[in-house]
Amino acid sequence: MAVNGIKSLRNLPVTSGLGASRAFSSAAKSKKTKGAAASDAPKQSTLSKEVKSTTVVGANILKDGTDPKILPDSEYPEWLWRLLDKKPALSELRRKNIETLPYEDLKRFVKLDNRARIKENNTTRAKN
Repeated sequence: MAVNGIKSLRNLPVTSGLGASRAFSSAAKSKKTKGAAASDAPKQSTLSKEVKSTTVVGANILKDGTDPKILPDSEYPEWLWRLLDKKPALSELRRKNIETLPYEDLKRFVKLDNRARIKENNTTRAKN
């Protein structure tokens, strides 16, 4: 059945777009320029400053939910404040004495050292 449909499409006359021209009305052109100018302008927020300072705007992922409220710092766990701290690089950890490293730095050293050895082994065994 699909083959018959394709055969019928082959029999349709093909017209080239060389002779045909397409024109737009002046109203369509004016709407296009108005839309472009409006999209370039910065959008004004409809939320009040009070709402912005007490809620996390845009953090809601549920259809029927609401944005979460901002809590005082004491309500959040301690690890949250250490997420953005800079961690030492492998070269810096190699310069330090391993016996004096704290547990977290020692764990990071082992992980980064293993990763570096795996990469080195992969490059030496790579087919060239």
